[in-house]
Amino acid sequence: MVMKFPEIPKSVFRLSLFGTICGAVVLIKDYTKGRKYKSEERMAGKTVIVTGANSGIGKATSHDLAKRGARVIMACRDMGACGRAKDTIIKETYNQNICCKYLDLSSMQSIRKFAEEMNKENRVDILINNAGIMMCKRALTAEGIELQLGVNHFGSFLLTHLLLDKLKASAPSRIVNLTSLSYKTSCINFEDLNSENNYSESEAYKQSKFALVLSTKEYAKKLEGTGVTINLVYPGVTKTKISRHTDLQKSFLSWIVLGPVFWLVEKSPEEGAQTVIYAAVEPSIEKTNGKIFIDLEEQEIPYLRKTDEADGKRLFATSQKWSRIT
Repeated sequence: MVMKFPEIPKSVFRLSLFGTICGAVVLIKDYTKGRKYKSEERMAGKTVIVTGANSGIGKATSHDLAKRGARVIMACRDMGACGRAKDTIIKETYNQNICCKYLDLSSMQSIRKFAEEMNKENRVDILINNAGIMMCKRALTAEGIELQLGVNHFGSFLLTHLLLDKLKASAPSRIVNLTSLSYKTSCINFEDLNSENNYSESEAYKQSKFALVLSTKEYAKKLEGTGVTINLVYPGVTKTKISRHTDLQKSFLSWIVLGPVFWLVEKSPEEGAQTVIYAAVEPSIEKTNGKIFIDLEEQEIPYLRKTDEADGKRLFATSQKWSRIT
């Protein structure tokens, strides 16, 4: 005898399939959020500098550190946006010890002026190099350096150098550099470092992030035993204004095709800030130096090629020369 099962109505099947797809989307979206840093560690008495603090990950990081009681110096180019962000943070955290300071990372004169002012602070415990620019049309900094390389690498390189004495005097202290994993498909083109002969928006961006990675490793070697640590953070794919120059933001067709995918994997600024906060706050990693943190976990920063270590030293010397600090 053959048993016959009742036929499932197509409407029920479709509803079930729709529910399964929705459930899968929710699970994927929840997974891509990453882990939340749940420590209630206080930061009272500590001074933190956050570049690019008026929006995105910088603002979310500033908000969290202010909530923990830190004195937060929001270093921004857009003072209007910085002021509005500051007012919001004060209102929501009840921490009045928040201030806005002008900093344009595309101008070494601005960086030097900002650093001179910061060195008058009683202490600087944490420097978070968050500000950056991504895949813009070719432009130059005030000193004639390709803009992405100038802001993403040279800006943070010079600022870090100029604040080292203050950071050492405030030790134990930390430097946190934000990066992108796109550096893994790049190299340093010393023959055309300034992209004068050939410019690609994406390749220039990747080179700038690779330069940041190599200089972080070199700084880490030089800072051993000083009480100052320097580490990288990859925050994950996060919805911030840094992507405003990409094709996804400029092309309606690209947005139609790729928008849903990015929506699925993108983090909010608050979610993207979690590992940044961890690297700045977590007591157990106070002496961790020269590593990269991804989703609240420490990883080694690998040299991707046999020449990378030598290239790192060469880049460091070149960066000192171009920044006029030797």
